[in-house]
Amino acid sequence: MQDKVPSGLDRKETEVYRRLDRGRLPKHIAIIMDGNGRWAKRRHLPRVAGHRAGVAAVRSTVETAARIGIPALTLYAFSEENWKKRPASEVGFLMGLLSRYLKAEVPTLNKNNIRLEYIGRQHELPAEVQQRMDWARDATARNSGMVLTLALNYSSRSELVDAFRAIVNAAAQNGGLDHLQIDEDTVGRHLYTRHLPDPDLVVRTSGEMRLSNFLLWQLAYAEIYVTPTLWPDFRGVHLLEGIAEYQKRERRYGGLNHSDAHPEHSALATKS
Repeated sequence: MQDKVPSGLDRKETEVYRRLDRGRLPKHIAIIMDGNGRWAKRRHLPRVAGHRAGVAAVRSTVETAARIGIPALTLYAFSEENWKKRPASEVGFLMGLLSRYLKAEVPTLNKNNIRLEYIGRQHELPAEVQQRMDWARDATARNSGMVLTLALNYSSRSELVDAFRAIVNAAAQNGGLDHLQIDEDTVGRHLYTRHLPDPDLVVRTSGEMRLSNFLLWQLAYAEIYVTPTLWPDFRGVHLLEGIAEYQKRERRYGGLNHSDAHPEHSALATKS
């Protein structure tokens, strides 16, 4: 239990925060932001209205995570599949929305001491979007608080392909492939997320039960929290509820919990 509540939390957020163990907060939270289209459809609005409404959810979630001291937050903003399979008009709107978001939010990021990073095949995005991304990253580069990573034109399978290519290319330039050895550490050093710890918690909105090609390597031991809330309705309080659920779980990393490792203790406790 924590007596001191970070400044900036509203009443509902404060109520949930007081139930959290401040010493067991996740080091890295990843979020699959889903449900913009369904949110718009339920309101008889075009899909782009859902994307526009999702910006408020991003702002609330990011600020709450920073306020409570989460070291890293990664948002699945735009997948490689979105780039290839969505109508050109929707993709164009999303690119414009991203540019406007970055321009508008940099002052808020700086106010909250948040450093901005990206993962994904950024070189495939429009040149003017890349320029805006570079500008926003440079504008927050000196901040020392939470690292906010936006996954843009991201695909976990493509990330692994890029990592293996980089490993092979490095070996070819350093004595050849005959002595190439690949282990988990080698792969990890060549992932887009090499500057981040693996996520402890992945949150998916809209009730869908899949990872959608997101951080497949990094999420090997992450706790999964699925909420039926559609992304445009998601706020900081929902993030805190996900953390509260995360703290109820026992993370084993493939091992046993105490009672499984010492069954005789459980038997004695039952008889007493």
